[in-house]
Amino acid sequence: MTQRLSSGTVALLVAAPLLWAGNAVVGRLVHPLISPVALNFIRWALAFIVLLPLAHGVLRRGSPLWPHWRRYAMLGLLGIGCYNALQYMALQTSTPLNVTLVGSGLPVWMLAIGALCFGARVTRAQATGALLSIAGVLVVLSRGEWAQLLALRLVPGDLYMVLATISWAFYSWLLSRTTEPAGLRGDWAAFLMAQMVFGLAWSGAFAAGEWTLGHAHATWGWPLVAALAFIALGPALLAYRCWGVGVQRAGPAVASFFINLTPLFAAVLSALVLGETPHLYHGAAFALIVAGIVVSSRRG
Repeated sequence: MTQRLSSGTVALLVAAPLLWAGNAVVGRLVHPLISPVALNFIRWALAFIVLLPLAHGVLRRGSPLWPHWRRYAMLGLLGIGCYNALQYMALQTSTPLNVTLVGSGLPVWMLAIGALCFGARVTRAQATGALLSIAGVLVVLSRGEWAQLLALRLVPGDLYMVLATISWAFYSWLLSRTTEPAGLRGDWAAFLMAQMVFGLAWSGAFAAGEWTLGHAHATWGWPLVAALAFIALGPALLAYRCWGVGVQRAGPAVASFFINLTPLFAAVLSALVLGETPHLYHGAAFALIVAGIVVSSRRG
């Protein structure tokens, strides 16, 4: 699906990466304070409490949610239970900039999964845009020196982020399939709550597993409380709202290229908050990523 992008759609698709970049930076900042799966569970528990007054009706017995519970259980698993937990696990051993840049491989996964699993046609513009985005990722992985690709060694965080990206690609394609009643789909709070109730259950199960294995920990204090408040309200509620509407308007293939703005925002925020200064090759990568967005959004 490809269509001309309006300024409102662009604003929605830019706001989500900005908030998700903040999520990566904060996740890296607090990784000594709390284990990754516990962080994901508490984040969504807080978001659930905030959203409940606006969307409690969707949980009632006669709600249109329940005839479609399998779909929402899958959306909750992929978009809430898996993606965020894997990202926080990636941030244990990798920087926000590297994590978000590895995630820039999303367009290729989106196009491949769309073609293989959903029968989506890949246009020449989308394929070209995906190649430009991947070139940007390779520039970063090679640190601007192509010979380094032959000796490239990925850290565990990079591999976790690859799995997270695949999970997000499946989530986005499922999100674009409108099989539920219009009343549920049209109410953003109810639509997010329908995903969140199952995603919270998945996150809780994963957190229980982390606790059982003895890997869970938390050092409570104002830094951790402030971080949880931010990631529950911004990257969870507001960003998911913006992304959901943006995907519906632009289609998942085109929208996926906007998520590649996340590394740009992560670089700026990392420099301001963590003191991690970007390099010249990062600028070249960002130029390729933006070019991929522009090319992929064209018709044809």
